[in-house]
This record gives sequence, structure tokens and C-alpha cells, in this order.
Amino acid sequence: MYPYTNYHDALYRQSNTLIQDIEKAINGEYSAIDCYARLANLAPHKKERERILEIRQDEIKHYQQFVQIYRGLTGMPPQPKMNEGCPGVYLQGLEFALEDEQKTVDFYLEISDASKDSFIKEVFRRAAADEQNHAVWFLYYFAKAKK
Repeated sequence: MYPYTNYHDALYRQSNTLIQDIEKAINGEYSAIDCYARLANLAPHKKERERILEIRQDEIKHYQQFVQIYRGLTGMPPQPKMNEGCPGVYLQGLEFALEDEQKTVDFYLEISDASKDSFIKEVFRRAAADEQNHAVWFLYYFAKAKK
């Protein structure tokens, strides 16, 4: 006897995992959009506020792209939920954002690597690069604020 693999079930499981990961990414972006608006309002300098709002615009773009992918895979709109709360103190908010962006880079690269679809692969690879750039800015502002 030859081993039998049910490829349909394996494909369904991967798609289901991909959909769950995309839902998690949507929730993360949804939460970041809210958090970065608050963080921008706490920024002590205009240039920092403007940069954080630019980062927020990237998060809005990611959110919209992920929603588009989700709808394409499921035929339904997602139901975004807020993840964690956002600290109300600037320094703590920067540290929170920095750590979150770094974790998100790895998560998005995992989604990109696991995806068979070239469009999804590229969207998440590009989003990971953006998140890494965001982390550098948050690290810069965090180091500056700690002085």
C-alpha cells in the first residue's frame, strides 16, 4: 500500500490558517491605527508628530490591503477588533510601538513565506519592510525621549 494524503484537506487547512493569520494582521493594523493617532497627540515635537502620522498612514494602507485580501479569500468583510490597549504616556507608547512593530515584521514574513499566492506574498513582504522602518523610527524617538 502507498501512503494516502488528502490534499484537499491539507489545502483547506493551509487556507484556513492563512485566513486566521490575515484576520490577526487586520486586527493588529486596526489597533495600530488607533494607537498611533493617540501617540501622535502625545508627541512633544511637530516633526515627531508628523512622522508618527506618516507611519499611521502606512498602517491604514496595510489595513486596506489586508481587508482586500481577506475579502478575496472569504467573500466577506472582516470584523476587526482592537488588540491590546495603547499606553497613554509618550515614552511607554514608543516602547510599546517599537516592540509591536518588531514582532509584526516576523509575523508578516511568516505569512509571506507560507503563502502560495504571489500577490499575498508580495503585499506581506512589503508590509514587513514598512514595519521594520517604523520600528527604527520608534527606536530613534524612544532613545531621544529617554535622554
